[in-house]
Amino acid sequence: MAAYKPVVVQACPKLGEKITQDTLYWRGYKTPVQIKEFGAVNKIDFSPVPPYNYAVTASSRVSGLSEAFMLLFFSWHDTRRCNSLLFWQIHIYGRYSQEPIKTFSRFRDAAYCATYRDDGRLLAAGSEGGSISLFDVSGKAPLRQFEGHTKPVHLVGFLSDKYRIFSGGDDYSSKLWDIPSATEIISYSEHTDYVRCGCASKVNADVFITGSYDHTVKLFDARTKSSVMTIEHGHPVESVLLFPSGGLLVSAGGRYVKVWDVLKGGQLLVSLKNHHKTVTCLCLNSSGQRLLSGSLDRHVKIYSTTSYKVVHSFNYATSILSLALSPEDETIVVGMTNGVLNVKHRKPEEKNENSQKKRQPAYRTYVKGRSYMPKQEDFCVSKPVKRVLRKYDKLLRSFQSSKALDAVLEPPIMLHTPEVTVAVMQELHRRGTLRSALAGRDEKQVNLLLTFVARRVIEPRFTPVLVIVADMITDIYQPVVGQSAIVDKQFLKLQQAIGKEIDYQEELLEVLGMMDTLFATFTKKRDTCLEESKSNGVTEIIETNRNY
Repeated sequence: MAAYKPVVVQACPKLGEKITQDTLYWRGYKTPVQIKEFGAVNKIDFSPVPPYNYAVTASSRVSGLSEAFMLLFFSWHDTRRCNSLLFWQIHIYGRYSQEPIKTFSRFRDAAYCATYRDDGRLLAAGSEGGSISLFDVSGKAPLRQFEGHTKPVHLVGFLSDKYRIFSGGDDYSSKLWDIPSATEIISYSEHTDYVRCGCASKVNADVFITGSYDHTVKLFDARTKSSVMTIEHGHPVESVLLFPSGGLLVSAGGRYVKVWDVLKGGQLLVSLKNHHKTVTCLCLNSSGQRLLSGSLDRHVKIYSTTSYKVVHSFNYATSILSLALSPEDETIVVGMTNGVLNVKHRKPEEKNENSQKKRQPAYRTYVKGRSYMPKQEDFCVSKPVKRVLRKYDKLLRSFQSSKALDAVLEPPIMLHTPEVTVAVMQELHRRGTLRSALAGRDEKQVNLLLTFVARRVIEPRFTPVLVIVADMITDIYQPVVGQSAIVDKQFLKLQQAIGKEIDYQEELLEVLGMMDTLFATFTKKRDTCLEESKSNGVTEIIETNRNY
C-alpha cells in the first residue's frame, strides 16, 4: 500500500503583510508587562551600565488625595506633615521588576526628565518650579540643587565630560551648569518658545543640542556665547537625538521625523511622514541601525537607518509620550498618557547559542566511531523521519470524509487557522467526496458551515474553494429552506456578503474603466507632443542647413 501523503496547507499571508527578518526579530519581544504609574509618563531613561535599571518620571502626585483635601485635613493637626506629603516622585525599576526598586521623592513640584549620567552613578531631573536636582543613585537626598530657571524645566542632560549639566526650560532659556560648584556657567536665550528636548554629543564634550516649540533646533558650543547652528524643523520640536558618530541629527515634531547632516551645515537628508499624529519621542537601538519613533497615534514605528523605510510597527492602547530601548536591546519600555508603562522583553540570543553548544557533546558521546574523520567519497545515510499525522489526516487516510471535515470545523482550527479548514475542503473536492461530506448534517452543523463560509468567502485567498462549497451547500439544503430560522439567517448573511462583494467589484470595474480612459488620453497627448517636438526639430535643422 502506498504511503499516505498529508494534506498540504498553503501558506497564505494576509493582504499587506510581508514577513521579513525584521518582522521576525521584533516579534520576538514577548507579551508585554503592564505597570501602572500615577500619571502620564513623560520620560524613561535606561542606566547605561548593568543591570540596566531605568528611571521613570510621571506627572502625578504620590498620594491619591488631592492637595486641597490634604491641606484641609492637616491644617489643624500638623502643617509640616502636610507639606511632607505634597511631593512628587521618580521611580527606578529593574528590567524584570514590576515594582519600583528605588524612589526619589524630594520634589515639591512635578518632576520631569530624569536622566542618567554615562557612568550610571548620577541622576539629574528638572521640576515644575524651575530647579534642577542632582541625585546619587545609591543615595536618597539630592547632592546638588541648581537654581536659575524661572519656569518649569523639561530638559536636563549631562555633557560627555560628566562634570557639566545642560538644561532647557519654559522660560525660553538654555543653561549650562558646573556640577562640583553647583553654579551657572553660561545662559542662552535664543529660543522664542518652550525648550522641551535636547541631547549632548558623545564625540565633543562642549556640544549640546536643544529643540523648542518655536520650530527650531539649535546647536550650542559651550566655548561660544551664542548658538553655532540653527535648523528649521517646521513644527514644534518634541524630541531630538544625535547618532553616535555625531554627524547626523534626528528631530521629531508634528507628524514628521527629519534627519539632518550636521557636518554639512544642517542639510536635510530625509523627511519621514509615517505617523498620523504628533511624534513625541525617538530612540536608537544599540547598533544604530534601527530608529524608533513613538507618537500620539498609538504606534511605534521602526525605521532602517540605511533606507529610512519602516521595517516594523508596534500598536499600543493609548497615545505614547515616551520610549526607551535598553542598551542591549533586550527590553522596550513605552510610557503612555494614561500612566501605563508597557514593558516588552526578548530572550537574549547568546543564551540560545550557549544551550546549543552544551547539547552537542551529549549527542557525540552516543555516536560510534566519533573520532573518525569523514572523507569526500563517504555517503551519509540519515534515519527516516517518522511523520506524526494530525487528526484530519488520519481520517482522510481511512477515507472518513465527513469526520475529517468535522475535525477541521472545530472552533480552535476554524477561528485561528482557517487555511487548514480550506485545505481539507479542497482535498475533499479533489477526491470528489466533498458533496457527500457536506450532506446529511443537522441544524447545528449546517449553521457552523454557513458561518465559516459567510465570513471567509470574501477573502481572495479562500474565494476559489469556498465559492464551490457555498454552491454545494445551497444545492444540498435548498429543500429545507424555511424550516429553520437559524439556518435561514445564515443563508441571508451569506447572500449579503456575496452581494456586497459583487457591488464592490462593480464599483472597482467602473473606477478601472475611468482610469483606463484617463491613461489613454494622457498617452495620446504625450504622443502628439512628441510628434510636434520631432517635427519642430526637423524644421529647425532644415532651416539651419539652408542658412548655412
